[in-house]
Amino acid sequence: MAATSARVVVAGASMAGLRAAEQLRAAGWTGAITLVGDEPHMPYNRPPLSKEVLAGKAPFESLAFRPRASVADVEWRLGTRVVASRLAERTVVLDDGSDLSYDGLVAATGMRPRRLRCPGPLAGRHTVRTLADAQGLRAELTRPGARVVVVGAGFIGCEVAATAVGLGAAEVTVVDPLPLPMVGPLGELLGRALLARHEERGVRFALGTGVAGFAGEDRVTGVILDDGTVLPADVVVESVGSLANTEWLGGNGLDLTDGVLTDEQLRVGGRSEVVAVGDVARFPNARYDGVPRRVEHWCIPTDTAKHAAKVLTGAEPAPFAPLPTFWSDQHDFRLQSFGAPALGMDDVRVLEGDPAGDVLVGYHRDDRLVGVVALGGPAIASAAARHRADLLKQPALTA
Repeated sequence: MAATSARVVVAGASMAGLRAAEQLRAAGWTGAITLVGDEPHMPYNRPPLSKEVLAGKAPFESLAFRPRASVADVEWRLGTRVVASRLAERTVVLDDGSDLSYDGLVAATGMRPRRLRCPGPLAGRHTVRTLADAQGLRAELTRPGARVVVVGAGFIGCEVAATAVGLGAAEVTVVDPLPLPMVGPLGELLGRALLARHEERGVRFALGTGVAGFAGEDRVTGVILDDGTVLPADVVVESVGSLANTEWLGGNGLDLTDGVLTDEQLRVGGRSEVVAVGDVARFPNARYDGVPRRVEHWCIPTDTAKHAAKVLTGAEPAPFAPLPTFWSDQHDFRLQSFGAPALGMDDVRVLEGDPAGDVLVGYHRDDRLVGVVALGGPAIASAAARHRADLLKQPALTA
């Protein structure tokens, strides 16, 4: 793709969009770059929203990314949303009705929180995805005597529950239809260990049950469980998964089942001029079994942007094969993971320590280590990091 008077449009101006612009410049793109994003803010770091920002320990200014000097000349269209696209015509449509033509397109529109569809009032129900979400939720969590119900025992749910306890909430209860917190990404062994740690620090759990509705007239006063039990609630946090922002790509014959399906080079729909990066991309990982998956870890925007920028500027690198990494700070401990634990749930082994204390767990497939997760303090997190090189050396899995 010639870079003289050509333009790349990046749909999405969060971390993935910023990294895409930076990596395009690093890959030699000298043409115009336009980033379009629906939030009014420049890109900022989202993981602290459910922890430091919610706890009042980090101002917004500390979250904003500092763009590289190489993207000082890019055009930012903030507070603007891409609502449609005509890939055959190389055009996207903005929410003001205007068209924007491109020579290259980066889909970086990320995801939004899934919401519960249950009867009851809306006031008092929150999600945590944006700065405005965190600010609004903090204002309610800091009210004296707040009774908090968190629906969903995944990453965000457990982090918010820990933060609410730290803020002095009168009651914090986590509801989830699964039998253990974070059992999907961690498995039963660490799920049980995580449950014990949260309970020791004052978090209550209602597991193996769902939400049937919300009590109250103008505002939530309680959460009605499937068995009819009502949990008193002044504040409800919904952390029940995510939906990829793909609607704007509809009508182009793409597979948008769960995110934007790409090939092993992050190309979309077989088009060399369209790539997807970040949370919205559903890509096969050549390091593992080649099954396309959407990955919401913090490292993925940078990893996908670096690879996609090379592809968009005409290179043909080796198939995309990132090593997924995540961490989660809860209370006074950390979860630190490298690799793909979900692919090794049938063979989980304690590598160091003990589940009752600091522990390092290995996940194996066909007797091969595919992921590690540490639970505890800095020392055990460092032990997990030492396995990173071993995971990188492993040959690709077979399907």
